[in-house]
Amino acid sequence: MKIAFATQDKERVDAHFGWAKAIVVYEVTPEQHHFVESFEFGGKLEEDGDEDKLAPKLEAIKDCAILYVAAIGGSGAARVVAMKIHPIKVPQPESIAEILDKLQAVLKGTPPPWLRKALAKDSTDGARAFDFEDEDEEVHHG
Repeated sequence: MKIAFATQDKERVDAHFGWAKAIVVYEVTPEQHHFVESFEFGGKLEEDGDEDKLAPKLEAIKDCAILYVAAIGGSGAARVVAMKIHPIKVPQPESIAEILDKLQAVLKGTPPPWLRKALAKDSTDGARAFDFEDEDEEVHHG
């Protein structure tokens, strides 16, 4: 399954989804993980209410099952979830390599239900169903 990471330095999950300078994508299986692609974003990245800046990032992660971020806004989270991608917020910057190793270890065992759901998404051979009903749900963050 493909995992996306919002990052400023391509080494750690250390970026807000909307402000990320880069998104790196890895393929993860129980046996291994490998780098797939890096997407670079320039221009005006700070928070400004401009939802259009999310479009290229959403396009970059469209084939991913999980998105790791340092933070994500409510509308960004709703759009990610609507694409059947599971967003995960890390409490402080965390090494992408360490996250990949931990994820690989979990995949070798019995993954929790949310991860099994993400894995099931990956096995649909690219046939994806979009469900936009969740977009009206409010996302609260502290």
